[in-house]
Amino acid sequence: MSTEEENKAIFKRYIEEVWNRTNLELVDEIFDRYISHQPDGPTLQRGPEDVKRFVSEFRSAFPDFLISIDDQIAEGDKVMVHATIRGTHQREFRGMAPTGKEIEERGFSVFRFSEEGKVVESWDSYYSQLGLMRQSFEQELRVARSIQQAFLPKEVPTLEGWQISPLYQPAREVGGDFYDFHPLSGDRLGFVVGDATGKGVPAALVMSTTCGMLRAVSQASGSSSPGEMLERVNEALVPSIPANMFVTCFYAILDPMSASLRYANAGHDVPYLHRNSAAEELRARGMPLGLMPGMSYEEDEIVLDVGETALFYSDGLVEAHDPEGEMFGFPRLRALIAEHAEKESLEEALLEELYSFVGDGWEQEDDITLLTLRRSASLS
Repeated sequence: MSTEEENKAIFKRYIEEVWNRTNLELVDEIFDRYISHQPDGPTLQRGPEDVKRFVSEFRSAFPDFLISIDDQIAEGDKVMVHATIRGTHQREFRGMAPTGKEIEERGFSVFRFSEEGKVVESWDSYYSQLGLMRQSFEQELRVARSIQQAFLPKEVPTLEGWQISPLYQPAREVGGDFYDFHPLSGDRLGFVVGDATGKGVPAALVMSTTCGMLRAVSQASGSSSPGEMLERVNEALVPSIPANMFVTCFYAILDPMSASLRYANAGHDVPYLHRNSAAEELRARGMPLGLMPGMSYEEDEIVLDVGETALFYSDGLVEAHDPEGEMFGFPRLRALIAEHAEKESLEEALLEELYSFVGDGWEQEDDITLLTLRRSASLS
């Protein structure tokens, strides 16, 4: 069998096994890192995990999805497949609610193969209905992004003897990340970092609802209890959001004069405190918001000394993956905080480490939120 015929057979097997039968193990045999030319213009670095993730998402959204090959042409190291795609949009797809529409599209894909029979480059083209779905998806991304941006704080509070530094880096797919500041009685300041599950408009709407509730409760309550704040918001959220969604949230109240930071956690990633050249966890138990009524939230309290820094963050940093699929992870983050926390900009240092870890061509998978609180001077 010629090399061209072997490549055609690999391509055909990919369509029949991976797409039509969801045999994802085969992906590792066919793909390494490769260049993907997208129908809407961008060129991206991809790998086996990207293929698996996209096939899984698409097959979940279109359970009856089927590709039938109409024709195959091979020349040199390239194979073109002309195919017909059929399926019914029955579940959410990347933030787009199911439409129930049946699609039947004709399009083509081109793979370029290495001498070892691995895909090293790809081109795809799809016609009207998938194009309209893409346009609809892009429009929803714009709407979701505008909702999300509207609820992020426009200014950072200024406190004598303290440095507050937020960093928010959105991904292309809108997540539910948020952070906020709440001026409280007695010159105290509330800090909140959270993440609504899901993507797109649903996540943005749940995020905005949660932000609004947190602001309302903080303004109406004279409480110094972050646990009580989370309890009230949880009770209001339970009947207000879809049953399959929830919000993780870390809430802290700073008294800048006493340097006391009292906090509670609703299932969010555990923040870290840089102290004595090490990173300590700020642990407090509690269920995510919106899951069930009647929840209580454990509280704890620390006093920050001069030079100490607390880092609050979302999972977009720790769940980033390198080209081999390894996750950035909590142990790496903790070690980097211990190493870099005394730098002027901890958040920028962490981003530099992240970029070094993921390498060139990385496509950000989720929003990244970092918020640092540093006690910079003694208080009179």
